[in-house]
Amino acid sequence: MIPYIAALVFFVLFAAGVLRDRRRFRNAVFLGLALATLAIGVVDDLAKAPVEVFEIVVAAILVGPALGILVLAGLLVANGVTMVRKEGRGIANLLSLLAGLGILAFVALLGAAVAVDDRPLEIVATSALLVVGYVSFLFACFIGYAYLYGRMPVRGDVDYIVVLGSGLVDGDQVPPLLAGRLDRGLAVYEAQSARGGKPILLVSGGRGTDEVVPEAVAMADYLLARGVPADRVVRETRSATTTENMRFSREIMAEAKPGFRCLVVTNNYHAFRAAMEARKAGLGAQVIGSPTARYFWPSATIREFAAVFLAHAYVNLGICAALALAVVAAWSQA
Repeated sequence: MIPYIAALVFFVLFAAGVLRDRRRFRNAVFLGLALATLAIGVVDDLAKAPVEVFEIVVAAILVGPALGILVLAGLLVANGVTMVRKEGRGIANLLSLLAGLGILAFVALLGAAVAVDDRPLEIVATSALLVVGYVSFLFACFIGYAYLYGRMPVRGDVDYIVVLGSGLVDGDQVPPLLAGRLDRGLAVYEAQSARGGKPILLVSGGRGTDEVVPEAVAMADYLLARGVPADRVVRETRSATTTENMRFSREIMAEAKPGFRCLVVTNNYHAFRAAMEARKAGLGAQVIGSPTARYFWPSATIREFAAVFLAHAYVNLGICAALALAVVAAWSQA
């Protein structure tokens, strides 16, 4: 009964958090805790079932994730190879490959700890198991809630549609990834214009070291070429990060129209973190995403999670250190 009560409490906290502000990461954690405690309650109930049923369930719980981890590692390695082939060898493009290899190394470490009677190795493996478990739980929370956030409806007309930049190719050309964001923003603009609205498309992005023009300039040219009137497009050309996208865009909108309403457009893998950044910048906006090529999604999602994890580095790294120290202390007393 206690796990079910805990699950209900965490779900209520999750629901209240979403109603208050759906852009908080704590909502993801509350949802994850609700599902985890619910699962504990179900397993506890199954323990009271006939032994044969319980043994089958336990075997499924142990064998299923083990096979799933190996399959996941293989898929990540394969995706990493695809990323390198299609996008180049930049560190961001290697993330899925490195994650797959990391999972295989972790499995090998656990196998060695079981096979070899070595105390230091067992301490390292146990510490790694707890730390990886914690990070994996947060990652699962992030993935699940990011998916849910992307499907929450955003209603009402806005004064501004902010489209975030993502880099140019050949110095001044809009790549497919960025074109997807612009097309989604344009679709929102046309839908609201058809209802009598007069939104402004605010394109946000500065000039990178390998770019001839600021991203916002190329983005504006893309929209103008598709029939958007020049007086409906505003350029924000200073930003170099998502945080700056939000802050500088907010300054432009607040100066032109105090009390403005806006919507932010990015890619679907980036929508939840962009929403968190919008909240941090004091921008009262929700974020919608445009589709992303399937092969690009794994590495991009890992990058987004890493950014969220490191945004709370003191807390997360502190917990990881505490888990490792707890293992060392427990083994020292054994």
